[in-house]
Amino acid sequence: MRSAVGSTILDVCSVLAFVAIGRHTHHDGAGVAGLWHTAWPFLAGLAIGLIVSRAWRRPLAIVPSGVGAWLGAAVIGMLIRVLAGQGTAAAFILVALAFLALFLLGWRVVLRIVTAQLTAAH
Repeated sequence: MRSAVGSTILDVCSVLAFVAIGRHTHHDGAGVAGLWHTAWPFLAGLAIGLIVSRAWRRPLAIVPSGVGAWLGAAVIGMLIRVLAGQGTAAAFILVALAFLALFLLGWRVVLRIVTAQLTAAH
């Protein structure tokens, strides 16, 4: 259960980092309300992706949990963003796919490598 909670926290932090960096890059302000306005579609997509992939069963796995988190946050998040009347330029979609893949899959890959090296050392 702890790994499910921890992985969800890391996933949420990854999405929030994506949003915060994007807002800063585009000088959209750093207020909590603005951050929430941009983040909520991606966080909702993340939640849907985690539920659909049953991420609580194997939260540290790249497949299905990591891929579910990534596609949920990026694809479903973008669809929710469209339905909410927020912008979705093609370049933004590509950046979101790449950044969220790097972060949502990336921490799982790093964890796998570190775990394998620690196991091999013993």
